[in-house]
Amino acid sequence: MNSELLQKYISGNATEIEKQCITKWMQESPENIREYMAQRKLHDIALWRTEPVKTENKQLKKHFTLRTLWIETAKIAAIFAVILLGTHYWSEKQQAEQNESLQSIHVPAGQRAELMLADGTKVWLNSLSTLTFPGHFNGNIRNVKLDGEGYFAVTKNKKQPFIVETNKCNVKVLGTEFNVMAYATDSIWETALLEGAVEILIPGTTMNGMKLESNTMASLKGNKLTKGQIKEPDHFLWREGLICFNNVSVKDMLEKLKLYYGVSIIVNNTKILNNRYTGKFRTGDGVEHVLRVLRLNNKFTYKKDDEKNVITIN
Repeated sequence: MNSELLQKYISGNATEIEKQCITKWMQESPENIREYMAQRKLHDIALWRTEPVKTENKQLKKHFTLRTLWIETAKIAAIFAVILLGTHYWSEKQQAEQNESLQSIHVPAGQRAELMLADGTKVWLNSLSTLTFPGHFNGNIRNVKLDGEGYFAVTKNKKQPFIVETNKCNVKVLGTEFNVMAYATDSIWETALLEGAVEILIPGTTMNGMKLESNTMASLKGNKLTKGQIKEPDHFLWREGLICFNNVSVKDMLEKLKLYYGVSIIVNNTKILNNRYTGKFRTGDGVEHVLRVLRLNNKFTYKKDDEKNVITIN
């Protein structure tokens, strides 16, 4: 706004059209009010430093000045209150709209899904995973919630960080590619960073966050985060529908099968649990296909109860 016009308004010499123009301008943002108040202060300082008027006019001049200042201050306070109220209302309205537009996708056992969020971020979801996300991102952050395993290729936006909330830790990024394993039904919590930078946060604790660099990963054990290099990059081939094992014990294999296929596995033949295996399987081939291949080098039999969704290994 032109400073000369503001001074004209403050001194009471503005026309009605100019007054309306300035009033509308002040209502547009708090920054405009701050600019007006700065000009008002300059005017008041100049006013108090001028030479005194004649004695007979002192009281009248002082009364006029204070009265004018009080009226103008009241006007500004009213305008500022309206702006604050409007901002608060708009913030609540945005939050309500975002909550109303929350969407959720759940991936069935043995399946995977791929989707793109409103900001262009690509997400891959593994078996039995659930992602909750808004139809559009408002406010200062882009927030989603994950129960399960997801791979994120986040669209960069420095002004609006992307946060993945899980049941144990949150992952904060600006733009990067990373994998999060955070099934609520499993004790394992891991984040692996393939590109960019992320920060791991543990809500409700005084622990400092952990920052990851490319090709590093973080694991949560108890309340302690540990950091290391990515050892099994083939694990992320699950995005292509592959389950990969590299010199893994049969015990750990069965745990992963239980997790990915949502099936209970009871092992009576415990002798096989310490045997190790390396191989790749297509998720779509099913859990029984994995067991049949595993049985080629391990002596056991199994029986599946479809009604109870239980596999018993003898």
